[in-house]
Amino acid sequence: MFSYLGRFVVRFPWLVIAAWLIAIVAVVATAPKLTATTDQSDFLPSHYESIQAMELQQKAFPNSATPAAIIVFERADGAPLSETDQATVAAAATKLAERNIKDVTGIQAAPASDNKLVQVAAVGMTKITSQSDTRQTDAVKTLRDALKEETNGSDLKAGITGSAAQQLDQQDSGNKALAIILVATIVLILVLLLVIFRSPVLALLPIVVIIGVSMIVNGLIAMVAKGFDLKIDSSIQSLLSVVLFGVGTDYILFLMFRFRERLRAGEDAKTAMVSAVTRVGEAITSAAAAVIIAFGALTLSTLGMFRAMGPALAIAVAVALLAGLTLVPAIVSLLGTKVFWPSKAWQVEPKGARFDAIGKALGKRPAVFAIASGGLLLVLGAFVLSFNPTFDLGSNSTSDASESTIYSKEMLKGMPAGTTQPSQVYLRNDGGGALDPGQLTAFEAALKVDGVGQVSAPKLSEDKAVAEFQVTLSNTPESDAALDTVSGPLRDAAHDSAPPGTTAVVGGMTSVFVDFKHAMNRDYMVVFPVAAVLIMIVLALLLRSVVAPWYLMASVFMGFAATLGSAVLVFQNIQGHSGLIFTLPLIMYLFVVALGTDYNILMVARLREEAREGNDPHTAAALAIKHTGPTVAAAGLILAGSFASMMLAGNTVVSEMGFAISLGIAIAAFVMAMFFTPAVTALVGRRAWWPGHGGDAVPRQGEWTDPKWVQPTYDDAYRR
Repeated sequence: MFSYLGRFVVRFPWLVIAAWLIAIVAVVATAPKLTATTDQSDFLPSHYESIQAMELQQKAFPNSATPAAIIVFERADGAPLSETDQATVAAAATKLAERNIKDVTGIQAAPASDNKLVQVAAVGMTKITSQSDTRQTDAVKTLRDALKEETNGSDLKAGITGSAAQQLDQQDSGNKALAIILVATIVLILVLLLVIFRSPVLALLPIVVIIGVSMIVNGLIAMVAKGFDLKIDSSIQSLLSVVLFGVGTDYILFLMFRFRERLRAGEDAKTAMVSAVTRVGEAITSAAAAVIIAFGALTLSTLGMFRAMGPALAIAVAVALLAGLTLVPAIVSLLGTKVFWPSKAWQVEPKGARFDAIGKALGKRPAVFAIASGGLLLVLGAFVLSFNPTFDLGSNSTSDASESTIYSKEMLKGMPAGTTQPSQVYLRNDGGGALDPGQLTAFEAALKVDGVGQVSAPKLSEDKAVAEFQVTLSNTPESDAALDTVSGPLRDAAHDSAPPGTTAVVGGMTSVFVDFKHAMNRDYMVVFPVAAVLIMIVLALLLRSVVAPWYLMASVFMGFAATLGSAVLVFQNIQGHSGLIFTLPLIMYLFVVALGTDYNILMVARLREEAREGNDPHTAAALAIKHTGPTVAAAGLILAGSFASMMLAGNTVVSEMGFAISLGIAIAAFVMAMFFTPAVTALVGRRAWWPGHGGDAVPRQGEWTDPKWVQPTYDDAYRR
């Protein structure tokens, strides 16, 4: 099949290029706009309590909502607010309200905190109706400008925090992060390809191709998201850029290394490209299939963000693969050897002394390499035991210098930590009648459990059948302590204290995070094993073996544990973070397992190829490292570097993700594929390919009696 594909593409290159150009234009012209959401409640199924509370609030209090923004006032010198200062705050709030800023429905100053260090004003805003609705964030921009005018010349300083302000700062931070990541990734790829091939033409080729491919990918993802009502998380777009450039460049790199190898073997450019597609087509298709399957397993998640992430990233990999097998060969077949201009290095077989030496050492002592590489993975994996997930998607998704983050911390000087996002408890009369005032008083008192700072008086719906209690937690809404309060004492008190004939539900962002945690634990039990089984099936089909897939997947699991353990070591143990972002294990698992399997597939395919050339297992391992080591090293360096660029984003979430994924890919390429997999394969021997015949020598026609088909010894193979 791949031989036919290669011949077709090389024979009709202009037809292939034209087809891609038409596809780009058609998709860009017809695709809807790709929008992202930062509202975590968008991602939970309706059976969770936090979502039930939200639905009840929308029915019973359609015109009510918690403040979309909070203005925090304090003295510039840090002293307590005087009576005059407090009057100035009240006047500023009134003047801001009188400006009639679009989509600001009201501004109400609250009394100063008990210690007089801060005073806040609650800002009501028009409710947003969709992911692309920017009315609240636009209002925050205008309000911030107006606030500066009102506080100029006074002894006060002020800033805006709250959900709308945090969303605006997340968007700004995300846009800056995306630009930084994109530029850093492109520069890195250009520099590394220039070093590897010494050709500006070949260095620019992946960039040009992937920019075109990204137009199709974004359009297809937008179509799928709209068609299946998928919620796209804001972090997906950062991942998408890196996946396209990193994975796409890897596939192009695999192809070009083999193309150069066939040229050095004496084939002309067109024949060499057909041979390259024929020889690497199965390997990179199997590798891409493993990645697509792993991402596709996310559709089994209960969380909408992961169900959307799976198809989005799977589409990106599938289109990158198709471009690597069709568009790139078509372009290179037209350029011929000019693709390497001005370098002539492609004409000379490099000595490869470094990888040759590594291969020889591993071939002679595979047990030492297996124990050393496996031991390193186990040591790093031990740190997984202290992993703690954090749900701080607000401050962690923005720069520490953002206004919402700064004033969220300033507010803690005098207000309960949960002021920015209070929880809500709803009490509903199941019969639809009016609630008893005496029961409401007793219920309010029951909600004042440990971890609760304040409980407001109940607000009744128009029919008096539903009561809303605003519950301000003592800890920040996303903290472990806040989650423990809501999942334990607060929900227990609300449920147990509900009078007969009534139902109580707890809502708010902390309640959403509690339900997120339960959903994530369920996903770990479903998505992980399903992805692993499906990838093993791909490996078994590729290798025609039921033995090799087991230790290949074992190595990938060890790599996953080592990567997560390393992230825990760096961010929790060394930098002192309270935990790692809660989505990290699932995202990292998919990238490390899927992309780590890529390099294992590439290496094990070469191991099988060398075995079929008649080499014994130790020699096959040594030769596989000699020939495939440079490819795996270059591909791993480019992909790991691409993800490492995410650490330049300036916010904790993306930085943690970039560090963990890039380290995981580096471990997959330079520890698992380079050392552990060939060492274990050498130790297992020809049994690795059972029950197939992957390790059996297959001579070419007329070579059955050639002396070279007598199984060579280790030293004979290298002398030859």
